[in-house]
Amino acid sequence: MRLVDAARVIRSKNAGPLHLTLDLMFEDQARYDIARASPALTAEAIGRLYGVSGNEVQVIPYPAALAIKVVLERPVVAGSPGDADVYGAQQHRPLLGITL
Repeated sequence: MRLVDAARVIRSKNAGPLHLTLDLMFEDQARYDIARASPALTAEAIGRLYGVSGNEVQVIPYPAALAIKVVLERPVVAGSPGDADVYGAQQHRPLLGITL
């Protein structure tokens, strides 16, 4: 199953000047459980997608909301020279190719 087919929402957003969050939200328990158990959504796997160490990635499940939040350190401080996406709204793209 592809993540884009399992998740109702896949988005990224700014989480302050030093962090970026990726939000994954699911419509039902079954899809959430598949995503939660998938090796494609570990800190190490997401780190590889984003070119960072798995130590720089936090994967935080929210079972009550059927959601998973991923927190990444931003490569460039938000709003500084070289920051191409101050709002962090275009950073979820690598997630779109994930197969669970």
